[in-house]
Amino acid sequence: MKKIILMIALLSVYHLNAQIDPLKYPTYTNIEDAMKSEKTVYSMSFRDKGMFNLPADLVKMDSLFFLNIMGNKLEKMDKEIFSLKELEILNVNANSIKFIPDEIGKLQKLTTFSMNLNSLTKVNPNLAQLQKLKVVHFDANNLNVFPEALLEIPSLEEINLSSNQISFISKDLDQIKNLKFLNLSANQINDLTDVKFPEKIKYLELQQNFIMQLPEYLFKSKNLEFLNVSDNNLKEISPKVKGLRAVVSMNLANNQLKDLPEEFKNLKNLKTLILAGNPIEKSTVEKLKKLMPQTQIYF
Repeated sequence: MKKIILMIALLSVYHLNAQIDPLKYPTYTNIEDAMKSEKTVYSMSFRDKGMFNLPADLVKMDSLFFLNIMGNKLEKMDKEIFSLKELEILNVNANSIKFIPDEIGKLQKLTTFSMNLNSLTKVNPNLAQLQKLKVVHFDANNLNVFPEALLEIPSLEEINLSSNQISFISKDLDQIKNLKFLNLSANQINDLTDVKFPEKIKYLELQQNFIMQLPEYLFKSKNLEFLNVSDNNLKEISPKVKGLRAVVSMNLANNQLKDLPEEFKNLKNLKTLILAGNPIEKSTVEKLKKLMPQTQIYF
């Protein structure tokens, strides 16, 4: 599991780095070279340096918009970070940080904040002051509730909270009006009854939880394209599933489903349906194949 999480973190870093044009904005990997540079320094990476603290001269990099401090031995977010008022992308993955300081609210231009593989037990409410945030990654921490601060940031488009201990999700999730990608996999969720999903949600990952029933509000997600609820405790799917008219891929593997409602025939865009690991009889398999001839079904 740790290898998988680390791989996800590395992919996340790749995604962050892909946003930086290396020719236009060269990334400096030590403070000495950055200090000597005759050009303005916009991007720095101290990845895997074994650092316990950040260099004090980092505060002089007042034009910095990208900072990667992944894979060090930091136990806190040093004050130098919060002097970087132009910072837009911050990666502190794979450290040992236990909390986010109040000063996080100073990073008003931050759009991407990745803090995977740390030791967070909660998220500072001051994060809600960052109204330009579009992407937050807090996977593989020790969070036990969905961070309330995120509900106050309508600009968010992507949230990853996988591999935590989350058991409670606020019913007002739809306050995050621009949310398109949500990953809540590998948590402790068993009840989503009253949760209202944002209208723009496109990718929803709920696999490896303890969910017994999909919420009614989910079936109103007319823009949802990818749904993964594998490895849960689902015994049935509501006929209201017909509301998911945009869905392209649905993973229902490793649940307790014996059949699916006839309304699945209304999902004309559904290309892939995974049902492996469910107690479905052969006769039901044949019925479902005829019901959805346009769908590749995996039993």
